[in-house]
Amino acid sequence: MHLAYPAVLAALLFCTGLYGVLARRNAILVLMSVELMLNAVNLNLVAFDVWLRDSLHAGQALTLFTIAIAAAEIGIGLAIVLMVYRNRGTADVDRLRDTAEGHETDGPNPAGVHPDSANPATGAAA
Repeated sequence: MHLAYPAVLAALLFCTGLYGVLARRNAILVLMSVELMLNAVNLNLVAFDVWLRDSLHAGQALTLFTIAIAAAEIGIGLAIVLMVYRNRGTADVDRLRDTAEGHETDGPNPAGVHPDSANPATGAAA
């Protein structure tokens, strides 16, 4: 078996997953992209195991561990995404990042004044 075919396929899978992680805004699609990247790693492990003719089949054993870790990761990740969706009403990664920084409005304050500072019209504290 030629090693180039599975290596090219794994590289394409990994690049597709990387693009999905970097470009997508939906948290579930980001998790699916991470799974694509892990499957590319699994394909490389099995391909190199076959190519090296390892008698212990270490690549296949590592693939089983990777599959187990990926299953645990997707289970915990989906549970977190579902809880965030229930609490916030969205699974948009950009909005979740904004809420982690603080409870601000969607855009900058037009007057440029922090809501907790003095009222610009009266000079009194809010």
